[in-house]
Amino acid sequence: MSKSVNNYERLMQVIQSPYISEKGTFIGEAHNQTIFRVLKNATKKEIKDAIELLWKDQKIEVKKVQTINVKGKQKRFGRFLGKRNNWKKAIVSIKEGQELTFTNLTKAEGK
Repeated sequence: MSKSVNNYERLMQVIQSPYISEKGTFIGEAHNQTIFRVLKNATKKEIKDAIELLWKDQKIEVKKVQTINVKGKQKRFGRFLGKRNNWKKAIVSIKEGQELTFTNLTKAEGK
């Protein structure tokens, strides 16, 4: 029982935020895909399960998940050199005829 609760809590933390960019908007319109910022150690299976859990009211079915590790850029802060954090990007393909809406996310019950 506790393993399923821990798994549920993990799935609720996997998706950090949607990633909005010009390229991401083009991909979304052309190929029915959405880009998310996810945990660095998240697997494709976890990302798929998290998306389907968050949008279970809309009965979203994930067709495919692609992940990309994005390296942080070197930035200068005055005379000091710094580096942004590395992060992971997930491109999620949704089955045809379905669409993710961010206004009505499910507040899923864990138990």
